Amino acid sequence: MKSSPRMFPIERRIPTPREIVSYLNEYVIGQDHAKRVMATSAYHHLKRCALPKAKKKRLKKSNVLLWGPTGCGKTYLAQKLAEFLQIPFAITDATDYTQVGYHGKDVELMVAELLLKSHHSVEEAQKGIVFIDEIDKIASRSQGNQATGFRDIGGEGVQQALLKMLEGREMMIPTNLSQQWNKQELVQIDTSDILFIAAGTFSGMKRSDQFASVGFSFKEETQLKKIMDTQDFLQFGLIAELLGRLPIRIALQPLTEDQLVHILLDPPDSLVKEYQYLLELDDVCLQFEESALRQIAKKAQQKGAGARGLRALMEQVCQDVMFEAPERKGETLLIDESFVVHQLQ
Repeated sequence: MKSSPRMFPIERRIPTPREIVSYLNEYVIGQDHAKRVMATSAYHHLKRCALPKAKKKRLKKSNVLLWGPTGCGKTYLAQKLAEFLQIPFAITDATDYTQVGYHGKDVELMVAELLLKSHHSVEEAQKGIVFIDEIDKIASRSQGNQATGFRDIGGEGVQQALLKMLEGREMMIPTNLSQQWNKQELVQIDTSDILFIAAGTFSGMKRSDQFASVGFSFKEETQLKKIMDTQDFLQFGLIAELLGRLPIRIALQPLTEDQLVHILLDPPDSLVKEYQYLLELDDVCLQFEESALRQIAKKAQQKGAGARGLRALMEQVCQDVMFEAPERKGETLLIDESFVVHQLQ
């Protein structure tokens, strides 16, 4: 895709959901249902942003909740979506934030990070995406503790603080993340058009209709239900008001061994292509047997790390090769299954 000098060129056609999915298919392996729903949500987001303010009131904003095991592609999917749409994108970790007035980050800093990513353009920031990771880690922990005066400032307190921002309000946002609040210059930002995508593993969530752990560690439980009931998330510890502001809920499936092999090999930014290019700079041709890649994929599955664990494993496999590369100019190096097994031991 051709780069643009502006995030939002004045004359720009909004891509269709099918066009968005076509781009995501180049990078994101599997997760077909999630890609379709995310593409549709993004399409409606851009259409709503393009409407005059008077007409926007007829369309409610639909923020997204992604859930699935570690390394299934939640963050990567959102990143590639924002990359294709050419809009500002900020990743935040929900565990860094606390209720207003307590030690820790205030939730307004989520939007401040988006403002930073948009080079301090308020107009562009107001059309961007904020990705809130580890949303499951701020599940309410205060139940049963009210009698002792317990304040769940990092759990339910953060959920409460997020409500107005997710719904869409004009807020005063700091322009510098490193300064103290009382010394900062503030700007007014309307969050009504910011798309919020929350994500978490929700490991151990209990199904309300069968009281069985959804689980991600057992092979027989790898097919997750695409739509969980609100009651399931309530029992986990998310408050009803927060769930009401995250109406689009998408389950991502655990990645199979075959899909992990494709992730290693096929996308334009795959690890195999990256390491091949890295050694090509030393005039070394690096090749992998499929059985070698399959061993790496198996190890990632055994560790329960999914795609997130692939880079560390690839680094471990290629350490000696990269060390010797400057001394082996003009050679072709073949990584086979036995070499991978030896390196990973």
